Amino acid sequence: FMLPLTQISAGKEVIVKTVDGGCGARSKLLAMGIIPGTKIKIISNGFGPCRLKVRGYEVVIGRGLAEKILVSDS
Repeated sequence: FMLPLTQISAGKEVIVKTVDGGCGARSKLLAMGIIPGTKIKIISNGFGPCRLKVRGYEVVIGRGLAEKILVSDS
């Protein structure tokens, strides 16, 4: 099953399944390499922005944008 990225604990590795959002959100995420099929490691996911490791780079995104990314653990 899929969960929004904001509900995943720090330290977990997940795979992006889909992105719910408009053209602006999708293009921002695409520019960061966050597209369906991409593996993401959650570095921190508390009350502030989400810190992620994507394709070897560290990325920080706001919670609103992170809520649009649906992921699963396989």
